[in-house]
Amino acid sequence: MKTENALITLILLLLCLSISAQVDYREIKSSELNAVRQLKVKLPKNYDPSSEVKNPVIIVFDGDYLFEPVAGQVDFQTYFDEMPSSIIVGIVQGSERSYDGYCDDYTGLPKESGLNFHNFIANELIPFLDENYNTSPFRVAVGHDLMGNFINSYLFKEDPIFNAYVSISPDLVGTVRDYLGKRLEVFKSDIFYYMATSNKDLPYIREAVLDANTQILEVKNQYLTYYFDDFEDDNHYTLVTSAIAKSFDKIFELYKPIRDKELEEKVKPYDDTLDKYLIERYQRIEDFFGIKKQISENEYEKFVEVAEQREDLESIERIGKLANKLSPELVLGNHYLALHAEKTDNTKRAIKLYEEALTLQESYRITYGYIESKLEELKGVVETLALEKEIEKEEKQIKKEEEKLKKQKAKEDAKAKKTKKEDNEENK
Repeated sequence: MKTENALITLILLLLCLSISAQVDYREIKSSELNAVRQLKVKLPKNYDPSSEVKNPVIIVFDGDYLFEPVAGQVDFQTYFDEMPSSIIVGIVQGSERSYDGYCDDYTGLPKESGLNFHNFIANELIPFLDENYNTSPFRVAVGHDLMGNFINSYLFKEDPIFNAYVSISPDLVGTVRDYLGKRLEVFKSDIFYYMATSNKDLPYIREAVLDANTQILEVKNQYLTYYFDDFEDDNHYTLVTSAIAKSFDKIFELYKPIRDKELEEKVKPYDDTLDKYLIERYQRIEDFFGIKKQISENEYEKFVEVAEQREDLESIERIGKLANKLSPELVLGNHYLALHAEKTDNTKRAIKLYEEALTLQESYRITYGYIESKLEELKGVVETLALEKEIEKEEKQIKKEEEKLKKQKAKEDAKAKKTKKEDNEENK
């Protein structure tokens, strides 16, 4: 057991060192705070400032201790394409934390030094990030305890600057505690809200969080996506890592590669061609996260499989055309169009499409070797069909000759019969 614990500790240490090596420490001068604040900034792997690719922004309050767990989780999920590459910004608060999170006991909203910090985020930090990095409009706020309550203050503004809120064991007070549910009822644009506690959380925090959860569960708002976790055996601090993992898993659910459940429950019964479902799905990703995500080869493949199950040849053809439009340099579009041609017995067109595909860039699944094997197979089919046609032609010719001979013999027999009859009559 000691060896296992040592190994786990070593892995975590190496992960933290790797993250630290990639962190850019920046300073921002704030007129709102009349001070200079330090930021921890971690950019996506292969980030290119000259690129047009935009990245969601995750702002981590309590960046002193919360930044590294968030960065680790983002690294993990982006590695498996479970969430988009994101810019992570940790705000180093240190001894200023209690001043930053200072709120009115009655309203639960920031006042005095807390209001200054609130305005620093909205009026200075966000513009600074948008000016210096390739940011998309999608922003996530992550806070714990005091700052878990603080991030809710942005919800109570007319135009919230965050699209998603990760409120981990928040110390809810005042109006925020009593009216959080009612506030979430009024939004007319997509908002994501996650909250967590545990059975071993601080009792006064747990009680307030459970009350707020009861309120939010009664909210009827199509624009609100809400998730709540009540962890077992975690305390006020150990629940942080679980909450970060679960919240990001839920926030970026739409971004993930399509699952079998969605294919079975939504794609298969879709009442139009499946290319339209794909287009709509990726448009939602762009609308929600402010980023363009490419349709993966695996998803094309899954949609074509569903089309085959539906015996929906039109969808196969349209998916091929879509792939050619979005990725004209790849073989994918020609492959699906050739598949459609095969299934509609247009073998010559399938051959032509595969021959054209040899001039394009091969993909992970559709390699030149695969295309050449398909061409050999299809040309064999053409040769077989040509041979069958030739045999059929010869059989028809033989049959025609036989019919001709049969008619000639019948004619000769009739003539002979007539001659015999005439001879008989002469003899009489």
